[in-house]
Amino acid sequence: MNREYITYYEMEKIRILIADDHQLFRNGLKILLDAFPEFEVAGEASNGEEFLKLLACTPAEVALMDINMPEMDGIEATRKALRIKPDIDIIALSMYGEEEYYYKMVDAGAKGFLLKDSDISEVKDAIMTVRKGGNYFSQELLYHVIQKIKNREFESKTANLSKREKEILFKICEGLSNQEIAETLFISKRTVDKHRANLLGKTNSKNTASLILFAIKNKLIEI
Repeated sequence: MNREYITYYEMEKIRILIADDHQLFRNGLKILLDAFPEFEVAGEASNGEEFLKLLACTPAEVALMDINMPEMDGIEATRKALRIKPDIDIIALSMYGEEEYYYKMVDAGAKGFLLKDSDISEVKDAIMTVRKGGNYFSQELLYHVIQKIKNREFESKTANLSKREKEILFKICEGLSNQEIAETLFISKRTVDKHRANLLGKTNSKNTASLILFAIKNKLIEI
């Protein structure tokens, strides 16, 4: 077949699992996701234990994981799921007020966070971003968290960060890309890339999500 005539329906779809204890929410999310030709909801679970059983017998590339669920929460389910299938991309489904769980979800292996009331277009963006190897934080969630940043001295764990590194860390927490940070601070992207690499090393962070959670854990952001 001529590649020019291959449609989304002829391409391999991204298979998605949904884990949430509210059936109405799952049903609505499934309908919205199935409307995209790129996606296929392969299964649903109402708690972490059901999710793990589903994952063991259902091929999937992405999981949308509620944090608070009965029987087994999303944190433990994420940790165990990645032992079963290390290459699955897990996005946490969050509500306001659950910031204290974010670093636990990142430590467990989640690659993104979405508010449950996010627009479906943002859900699509999150799925596509993690499938490309990136991390995704809901912009509304980030705005909510960033509003809690206070003018305060960095604690001892951040004492070895330079003034520029601190500045870039805050910009990362605001959801800016390296290119956007470069434009905002009037420096080159290459310089931002170098500072970001230094931040990852000094904070023992694996990725952007880990950097944001580092800021939360060290009380740079109040939760």
